[in-house]
Amino acid sequence: MKFSLLTLLAFVTSATFAASPASPAILSSGFINEGAPYPECHASTLAEVAPGRLVAAWFGGTKERDPDVGIWVSRQEGGKWLPGVEVANGIQTEGPRLPTWNPVLFQSPQGPLVLFYKVGPSPSTWWGMMMTSADGGKTWSKPQRLPDGVLGPIKNKPVVLKDGTWLASSSTEGGPGWRVHFELTRDAGRTWEIVGPLAPGVADLKAIQPSVLFHADGRLQALCRTSNGVLATTWSRDNGRTWTPLEKTELPNPNSGTDAVTLKDGRQLLVYNNSAPLPATPTKGLRYPLDVALSTDGVTWKHVLTLESEPIGNGYAYPAVIQTSDGLIHVTYTWDRKHIKHVVLDPKKL
Repeated sequence: MKFSLLTLLAFVTSATFAASPASPAILSSGFINEGAPYPECHASTLAEVAPGRLVAAWFGGTKERDPDVGIWVSRQEGGKWLPGVEVANGIQTEGPRLPTWNPVLFQSPQGPLVLFYKVGPSPSTWWGMMMTSADGGKTWSKPQRLPDGVLGPIKNKPVVLKDGTWLASSSTEGGPGWRVHFELTRDAGRTWEIVGPLAPGVADLKAIQPSVLFHADGRLQALCRTSNGVLATTWSRDNGRTWTPLEKTELPNPNSGTDAVTLKDGRQLLVYNNSAPLPATPTKGLRYPLDVALSTDGVTWKHVLTLESEPIGNGYAYPAVIQTSDGLIHVTYTWDRKHIKHVVLDPKKL
């Protein structure tokens, strides 16, 4: 029997898809703010402002570090994302306009939606900013600068401790190098306490951008990006007042941001680039694939899902992950620096 080239290609294609079906855990996926006016975007963040209502934010502009980069916000209504709106920028009362960076959304338990972000020429010189919204992201307060030395959550969402304290995971990239620290506020951001910087540990880990997890025995854990080829971890037994020196984990890290969340069933979920740095550039690597892993103890992790695997120019990076009131998991991440992608997962199928 003879096959035409088109028939053969169709057969191979259908066989490929049949061999690699979409995971049943993925309920939906799509881009936020398609047709945006900016050429590049990055560093998304996500919050649930009410049951079934989400808000996402990211930075967008010509290119990271360019002065026209602003903070954009989109609201989800009826399951659909509304067009993004720029809500903050780096225009100064004096001096040149500066780029904005790394927004972080946080829905406070009894208060407004909070948007943290950074302004400055570079990560080593930026400063923290804060805005609030009393109507789920429709309108925003005037931006205010955080106190000197306080950067706010540097990439990943704050968590609320049992006594109501907000614990923000933060880090610095200037001076002595990459260092992790934490920032606590007991009065909704009016005053802050800085904890750290953390000891780099015996491996002298260069770490930034922690995510905080909760364990059943009362301990807190943070997972951090490093330039050492692996994710780092640190633990606290006193509600974030003190932390152990950083240690290596079994998880690879190509010097790319991650995010993690403690699920309602007690499992720990991590979204990360499951690749090691390149031999020629030991502190940098490819930002794909983008994977999901689960753990019951924060030490041993099991790969459960690949969100993106195909090589692409700028990769898939900087995930943000939350679990909403209906139990579903929502992940946003940078897709080739051209889009912010949103994926919904069913934790029962992971």
